[in-house]
Amino acid sequence: MKTEPIKLLIITYYWPPAGGPGVQRWLKFVKYLPDFGVQPIVYVPENPTYPIVDEGLQKDVSDQAIILKNSIFEPYQLASFLSKSSTQKISSGIIPAIKKQTLFQRLLLWIRGNIFIPDARYLWVKPSVRYLKEYIKENQIDTIITSGPPHSLHLIGLQLKKELPITWLADFRDPWTTIGYHKALKLSSYAKKKHKRLESEVLKSADVIIVTSKTTKEEFKTLTSKPIEVITNGYDTENVAKQTLDEKFSLAHIGSFLSDRNPIVLWEVLSELVNEIADFKLHFQLKLIGKVSQEILDTITRYNLQDYVLNLGYVSHQEALEHQRKSQVLLLIEIDSPETKSIIPGKVFEYLVSERPIIAIGPEGSDFAEIITSTNTGVFFTYDEKDKLKKTISSYFELYLDNKLKVYPVGLQQYSRKALTEQLSQLLTSNS
Repeated sequence: MKTEPIKLLIITYYWPPAGGPGVQRWLKFVKYLPDFGVQPIVYVPENPTYPIVDEGLQKDVSDQAIILKNSIFEPYQLASFLSKSSTQKISSGIIPAIKKQTLFQRLLLWIRGNIFIPDARYLWVKPSVRYLKEYIKENQIDTIITSGPPHSLHLIGLQLKKELPITWLADFRDPWTTIGYHKALKLSSYAKKKHKRLESEVLKSADVIIVTSKTTKEEFKTLTSKPIEVITNGYDTENVAKQTLDEKFSLAHIGSFLSDRNPIVLWEVLSELVNEIADFKLHFQLKLIGKVSQEILDTITRYNLQDYVLNLGYVSHQEALEHQRKSQVLLLIEIDSPETKSIIPGKVFEYLVSERPIIAIGPEGSDFAEIITSTNTGVFFTYDEKDKLKKTISSYFELYLDNKLKVYPVGLQQYSRKALTEQLSQLLTSNS
């Protein structure tokens, strides 16, 4: 006897044509959920303000998904009339260094941190609850998932849980009050307390918490007794033609390169190698693919590396995948702070299957260090391991000259999007 599929309502902000990493997780889950007996119903804003747009991702939307849309009022839309550039940067996470912030940028950050709590999408909560409450009743939906950030979407789930007999899973792609950029939001003591209170209420009210890293799980275990499951991000089987490797010794950073993610140790090493090895300066290229803060570019110039930079800006996801496969070495940089140990950038998993060596730099104890090491796909460094970093780049360069720069990955299947969706479907079945 054929069983009816589980109806799953997914509440998410980022959805095609949104670009960037935030959209990938649930776009891919929705792609594979029907294979495991789950009917995905996706609720998204009708008129969002996405800082990055990638029309190419529309092709990945499952034709078996039901898409619900409801209008949203975005404060960023009003702010952009005054300064579109500042608004886009802040909404995409590129926050200028304090000394370089304009008065308008400082005002925007203060408003973002102290008026829009937990974030600028909180005005979508009430209309979404009104709309979804009726939809859930009419369509006999038992299970919902909210995905944040923006964490205001968890407040939609919180209110629906209070008013309806549903199972609610709260999916945290990133932490809430310990996320790195909170320090830049100039939070008042009132705002800090309100963030903490809302975070606590969500963690204690959801039936299941889903996180993307072990460190976030350990952090949340101190805040709630509810079950917490780790389901990482992953890689998908992408249709990417075989790429010819760059002729240059290209070190490629793919994704947003934020001011706080400025790896001085890397620029020092590269500058020294340029000056010490004659062949290095002839072959070296630094590829920057994605939004790059001005502070990063200024620092690169300060170390006299500007002549080696190929700054391509934001490219489509498809183009990014191609660059991952043809660059000689891939750079993975995370902010040097204890708060970012739990952050596992989504691109890590695409890097893993690119068959190119990874140089990763981050705080000691980073969760992504274990992934890279266990899969034999690269080398992880802390910010104070300059000699080790220099030695590794030098050895990679020698292998490049000999046409022998390769990696031999192991154990990648556990991170495939389909395997991760199966893990999610088992969680849904056990809680339905």
